[in-house]
Amino acid sequence: MRSRVRAAGHAVHPILIVFPLGLLTTAVGFDVLHLVTERVSFAFTAAHLIAAGLLMGVVTAATGWLDWWLVVPRGTRARRIGLVHGLVNGAVLVVFAVSWALRLAVPDWIPGWPAVIAGWVGLLAGGLGGWLGGELVERLGVSVEEGAHPDAPSSLSGAPVSGR
Repeated sequence: MRSRVRAAGHAVHPILIVFPLGLLTTAVGFDVLHLVTERVSFAFTAAHLIAAGLLMGVVTAATGWLDWWLVVPRGTRARRIGLVHGLVNGAVLVVFAVSWALRLAVPDWIPGWPAVIAGWVGLLAGGLGGWLGGELVERLGVSVEEGAHPDAPSSLSGAPVSGR
C-alpha cells in the first residue's frame, strides 16, 4: 500500500515521526535531569521541547491520518490498527499538552508532580503507539512499496519497483 503523502519518493509520515517522538522523549529526560539536579534550565528546556514536540506531532498526525483515510482499505485489520494507532498517538499529544499547560501556571516552568507524571504517561503511551505503527508497516505492509526487495532501485531513480 503506497503512501499518498510522499516526498522524494518516500512516505512523509515515517520521516516526520522521529521529531515528535524524539522531542517528547527528550523532554521527559530533561524532567528527570531537573528532578535530580534542581536546575531551572532543565525544566525550562523540557517545557520548550514539549511545545516543539506538540507542534511537530500535529503535522505528523495530519500526514498519518491522510494516509489512513486515502490508502488503507476499509474493513481490514490494517484499518482497525491504524485507527487505534492514531487515537493512541492523539491521546499522547493531549497528555503532553496537559503537562505543558501545567507548567505554564508556575514560575520558571518548574513542573509539579502532575506535569511530570503526565510526561511519563505520555511516554509510555507513545511506546504503544509506536509499536502499533511498527505493526502497520512491518506486519501489515502499510506504506511499503509493492514488490519491494533488497535490490530494488533507488526511489529517486524514477524506475519502478519490480518484484523478484
